[in-house]
Amino acid sequence: MKAPSADELAAWKKLPFDEEEYREKEVGASKLVGEKGYSVLARTWVRPTLDVHGIVGGFIGAGAKTVIPAKATAKVSMRLVPDMTPEKSFRQYKEYVEKIKPEGVSVEVRLIHSGEPIVIGTGQSLREGRNEGAEKKCGGRTRCSSGQAESIPIVGDFEKHLKIPSVMMGFGLPDDGLHAPNEKSTSRIFIEGLRVLIEFFDEVGNQGAGDRA
Repeated sequence: MKAPSADELAAWKKLPFDEEEYREKEVGASKLVGEKGYSVLARTWVRPTLDVHGIVGGFIGAGAKTVIPAKATAKVSMRLVPDMTPEKSFRQYKEYVEKIKPEGVSVEVRLIHSGEPIVIGTGQSLREGRNEGAEKKCGGRTRCSSGQAESIPIVGDFEKHLKIPSVMMGFGLPDDGLHAPNEKSTSRIFIEGLRVLIEFFDEVGNQGAGDRA
């Protein structure tokens, strides 16, 4: 697995990241846990993950019930990183689940969708962004491997098949509840996002004009 570069690690240390504030306001957990030996940012941005998003099975109503469920379902996802492939990762997961299933139980492991993992590089001049709220340059120093925990499969397709880079921009606040049932955004984010895009395209256009001169 491709480790973050020395430049990336140095840039991370400059970010205004407060681990305790992140735990309390963004995660809402009593403790931050995860793969041992890695920082919170490394676990969030550059390490592969296996997440359980939902489990359904048996009696889920109010009160007690002693009937043993005949069927249960779990929905999981994996964040892949470069040097991993969806095909191999799914095959390994499927084989492992089938290996550990109890006797007398049948299992079906089904792939819903997948995308190639991709890291958006930080060394290109067009990949600089502006944090308008904090009025600080962020320098494009946050990774995206199918996201900075994002799932945008077409980015990997652009890199693999078209051989062109992508510029990733995200607009939101920590309390937006991304992908949650109560996900939200605000008109201010929408308006400021448009302004950032206008500024970005203006800078890109000026760079292109300079290259042609």
